[in-house]
Amino acid sequence: MTKALLPELKKANGARVVQITSRAHWFSPFHFGDPNFIDTPYDKWVAYGQSKTAVSLLSVALDELYKKDNIHSFAVHPGSIVTNLSHNLTDEELSAMGAINKNGERGYDSYNNEHKTIKEGAATIVWCAVSPQLAGYGGVYCENGDIAPLATDDSIRIGVKPWAIDRGAALKLWEETPHLFK
Repeated sequence: MTKALLPELKKANGARVVQITSRAHWFSPFHFGDPNFIDTPYDKWVAYGQSKTAVSLLSVALDELYKKDNIHSFAVHPGSIVTNLSHNLTDEELSAMGAINKNGERGYDSYNNEHKTIKEGAATIVWCAVSPQLAGYGGVYCENGDIAPLATDDSIRIGVKPWAIDRGAALKLWEETPHLFK
């Protein structure tokens, strides 16, 4: 879809593409050898993590390839938000994530830099789309209204893993994506 929009994005002379990813990219780098789990046992969390890594990588590639056309791309982790998308998860899975509140309902008891309301989650998305602070930037992973730091310490749950912003992997995925779904 993004490739189909490129002519219009070029005409904008300053377009920004904001792509939604998540910290779930921590679950897995992108597995070029078997991205569709043909020979690898399927694991929904590895698959989800791999898909979120792919979103971030494609954002890096888009920015790298089209910054000369004044197109910039941002990958955004909006925060952990309980929405209707969680309907495929069991209450046990949500409880393990801390997403069942004290009343036994899907949601959080408190909100912070990670657990967010839908409106709070939208803030970084909008910031990436319009903030003058990001002029000249792109190909970055953002969270909490800022460019995320590199996540090198697994005990600190913020930031982006190196594999999700790897330029070489990003360009490889950009080239291979059309062939992954044949």
